[in-house]
Amino acid sequence: MNKRDLISITDLSEKEILSILKKAIDLKKDLKNEMEKTDILKNKTLVMIFEKPSLRTRLSFEIGMTQFGGHAVYLGPSDIGLGKRESVEDIAKVVSSMGDIIMARVFDHKNVEKLAKHSTVPVINGLSDLEHPCQILADFQTILEVKGQLKGLTLGYVGDCDNNMVYSLALGSALLGMNFRCAAPKGFEMNKEMLQKAQSLAQTTMIQTNDPKEAVKDADVVITDTWTSMGKEEEKEERKKIFKPYQVNQALMKLAKKDAIFMH
Repeated sequence: MNKRDLISITDLSEKEILSILKKAIDLKKDLKNEMEKTDILKNKTLVMIFEKPSLRTRLSFEIGMTQFGGHAVYLGPSDIGLGKRESVEDIAKVVSSMGDIIMARVFDHKNVEKLAKHSTVPVINGLSDLEHPCQILADFQTILEVKGQLKGLTLGYVGDCDNNMVYSLALGSALLGMNFRCAAPKGFEMNKEMLQKAQSLAQTTMIQTNDPKEAVKDADVVITDTWTSMGKEEEKEERKKIFKPYQVNQALMKLAKKDAIFMH
């Protein structure tokens, strides 16, 4: 059986995404009800490669492995020097010869693609500059838990749209039959290639606009993200000025449906 990687949200079909979300919801309920911890990952080791630091990503992967009977190994930037001290190809070969699965949180999307190409075990994209599939699966899980469905819902995103969150959200929405709208200041829109890819997959509405009101009007879910992503800290003050009109506040939320939920 060929190994499966999760590099892009589009590596999964609609059926597979829904199956993963259902399983995740069931496992979450089991843990909350203090049932016996499952051993579905017993004797399995996840190797976590962090080129970018993170609180939530490390905690969720490491604790998740522990809860399900497995083990996680953390490799930070100084441990391996991805593509610097050792080539990405060599790292993939060495890590996959010992571990059972790899999760990589990187700057350049090409590096996680290289890891997958040269690894003999599955590779998960824990974040890259292009996509953030695990975060989006978690977001879809929350929406499904609250709304009871995904197909037919309208998601409105406001903020920086040249963003890995937006790209995975747009692609995932297209796969799941959700309407997706995003609003950004001029110069911060989705790149054309990713927008076209999402639109080609979609049988629903897929809109890019500069008007936050248009993105949020009658939306079931309103989403935003930080205005200053990791690595762009020197732009923080300038970005505050540019994105101030794109703040999600009570006035903007009133344009969404009455039962709309807000996510960050």
